[in-house]
Amino acid sequence: MQDRTPTRRTISLVVLAAALILLLLVAPDVLLVVFAGILFAVFFGGGGGWIARKTGMPRPLGIGLFILLIVIALAAAMLGFAPAMAEQFDQLTKEIPAAFQSLRDRVEQYSWGKRVTDAIDPSSLMSSESGLAAASAVTGTFGALGNFVIMLFIGIYGALNPGLYRSGVLALLAPSLRPRADEVMDKAGNTLRSWLTAQLMAMTAVGVLTGLGLWLIGIPLAFILGLIAGLLAFIPNIGPVLAAVPGILLAFPEGQSTVLMVLGVYVAVQALESYILTPLIQQEKVSLPPAVIITSQLLLGVLFGILGLAMATPLAAVGMTLIGALYVDDYLEQERA
Repeated sequence: MQDRTPTRRTISLVVLAAALILLLLVAPDVLLVVFAGILFAVFFGGGGGWIARKTGMPRPLGIGLFILLIVIALAAAMLGFAPAMAEQFDQLTKEIPAAFQSLRDRVEQYSWGKRVTDAIDPSSLMSSESGLAAASAVTGTFGALGNFVIMLFIGIYGALNPGLYRSGVLALLAPSLRPRADEVMDKAGNTLRSWLTAQLMAMTAVGVLTGLGLWLIGIPLAFILGLIAGLLAFIPNIGPVLAAVPGILLAFPEGQSTVLMVLGVYVAVQALESYILTPLIQQEKVSLPPAVIITSQLLLGVLFGILGLAMATPLAAVGMTLIGALYVDDYLEQERA
């Protein structure tokens, strides 16, 4: 008679899956924060590991030096550019309302425009409901800062001693599963490393090209608009659209031709990034179908807000890697002919 008692392999997988499902149900945001921390760990570990290999110093010292260089670079940038950035950001916050009013005046020239502008009347912002929303936004800001600090610490600790956490995950699996799990974690780590490298290079290119293009056509605040475009390029497809909004609003008072030129800069940079820069940088290491990216962004954005939207693409990359390794290779491809 065949023994139908569950094996340790099966039980270990069920326990791990049950723990993940429980976290998804009880505290899904925690998993997103941890995953963002893992991205920081990959970033710190990659940069610090490169320094360690080039200098021959121990890996922890290389990571520490890499983090120190980042802090020095940020401090230098703040000292050198903070006054100009603060001035441009202050000017941006002052000019956006005027640009929005100019757009509103143009829209109200049409019969349907009055109904649209009444529906988004700024006076409604003074209502009690909006006051509650503002208080919630302030609370959310402090929560976001706290989450960012947690991500940084997860990243630092994960980069300094990745083997400790890796062995902890492997210990939850049956011994016969550990070699394969170790290989899959290697694949997932390589996927994240390749994606993050490509994304950082693309973000830098988008920020520089957008700022330069807007400066060449005489748009004010080109530096801060380029910085916004570079940061939002972290979110493929949706980020560039959001980045174009302030630039287009600032161009409205200058006339239709200026608006078209600004729109042309954003479209040209996005096309260059999407069809030339990103494919060349990634070199097919992390190839994600656009439909998968958009679907994951829509799903995680609806479920978890801005953090889910930001983490959608790297999560999709890791998810496809895991599906390919664990489901396709280890299950489907094992079918006997």
